[in-house]
Amino acid sequence: MIQPRQRILSILAVSALALGLAACGKNEDKTAGQQLDSAVSRTEQAAGDAQKRAEEAAKNAGARIEEGAAKMGDATTNAAGNAMDAVGDAATTAEIKAALVKDSELSALQINVDTKGGAVTLNGTAPSDSAKARAEEIAKGVKGVVAVNNMLTIQPK
Repeated sequence: MIQPRQRILSILAVSALALGLAACGKNEDKTAGQQLDSAVSRTEQAAGDAQKRAEEAAKNAGARIEEGAAKMGDATTNAAGNAMDAVGDAATTAEIKAALVKDSELSALQINVDTKGGAVTLNGTAPSDSAKARAEEIAKGVKGVVAVNNMLTIQPK
């Protein structure tokens, strides 16, 4: 029987690999606009898939956590809870990055998104104050985000 922690880590690793592969696709016959549209589409799909996997993992882990807590006590519950938080944070980060890719003024490549316990930190550069504010609003609009620490600096294009 696979331990809940191992299962969650496996799902997280597969999700990260899927996101990486989706972002690395190349097709030289497409225009830059078509490549961008394709990358956005793949990123959205990968983020959606990662979110579905994270939710499924959370459901499966929840059932196993209850069984483990009855057998092993609070230590098992705390460890599994931390793993579920990590999966949720990864899904939140992926969803924010996918939303940033859609914004024509923001560059998702120049914005680093870190999520811990639902608190999001944005680091990097934005071309204007309005773009910086929009990046923060995009992050706040994602389900599961409890706070946003906008550390973006302004660097006009």
